[in-house]
Amino acid sequence: MNAVVDTLTLSYAQAAAVALTEAMEADPNVVALGEDLGRGGVFGQYRSPEGQSLAARFGPERVIDTPISEAAIVGASVGMALAGLRPVVELRVVDFALCAIDELVNQAAKNRFMFGGQGRIPLVARMPIGLWGSSAAQHSQSLEAWFAHIPGLVVVAPSTPADNYGLLHAALESGDPVVYMEHKELWGSTGPVALGSRVELGKARIAHPGCDLSIVSWSRQVHACVEAAKQLADQGIGAEVIDLRTLWPWDRDAVLASAARTGRVLVVHEAVQVAGFGAEIAATVAEHSGARVGRLGAPRIPVGYAPVLEDESRIGAAKVLKAAHALLQR
Repeated sequence: MNAVVDTLTLSYAQAAAVALTEAMEADPNVVALGEDLGRGGVFGQYRSPEGQSLAARFGPERVIDTPISEAAIVGASVGMALAGLRPVVELRVVDFALCAIDELVNQAAKNRFMFGGQGRIPLVARMPIGLWGSSAAQHSQSLEAWFAHIPGLVVVAPSTPADNYGLLHAALESGDPVVYMEHKELWGSTGPVALGSRVELGKARIAHPGCDLSIVSWSRQVHACVEAAKQLADQGIGAEVIDLRTLWPWDRDAVLASAARTGRVLVVHEAVQVAGFGAEIAATVAEHSGARVGRLGAPRIPVGYAPVLEDESRIGAAKVLKAAHALLQR
């Protein structure tokens, strides 16, 4: 782990921009490509805390604005990676990544295995996930389970500015193709970031202590779970909230250890509950512990445009609280 040199208060977007800036300064092979990078990215995630775009700092040969073709963007990045570069690919929202599914699933994920390790794909594909106020069904999905299912892909889902900084560095240093999922509604959230720090892939953190119930989550839902845990604490119930941080690899040891302490595990995610990654966690807990298990996810409906419809898919603290009480009564 690198030495911490300073701690700054940064937004989630700024933390990622600082990490990428440091990586690009340290390694001339790190490049970024995607749509709208020249102006700093749709969410400002390619703009320094001082407001300078990374394109202005590193030039158009290293921060590359591309045509609107996700298949071409990811296909080119796979070739770049095989040629020795370390591309960071911007796909704007995860919904658009489906246009590049072959390049990700059949090319990037499988190259190292199919060719006996002769080639590596040190590629980081940034795919913002989740609800984004009134953005409707084609801009609001959480598809992390799709990518966690694919051998060869690492899947990351940071929930805080500190993790967005440390995990992006770790993803860039991993040497493997990483699906890097930042939540659209977290870009403006702020928090302390220790410059020079790293977050190990596959290591969860305890976001809230407790001994009566374990709540496992990731990305934006961690915040809803912590809010619910605070309300449970006011009722005399201790809920331990585990932020997985990475979905593949995921920290089975941390989850199972928590399950052994509390005897009850609730998995919470914003993705549709049916066949969501929470099912994998729940099944693992059921197979390897005697804990009672519950799941909470979105209903199997497209996300609506109108706020009242969108709220049907939104998992807030009230829903977490209700699910926690239901599990405690079992």
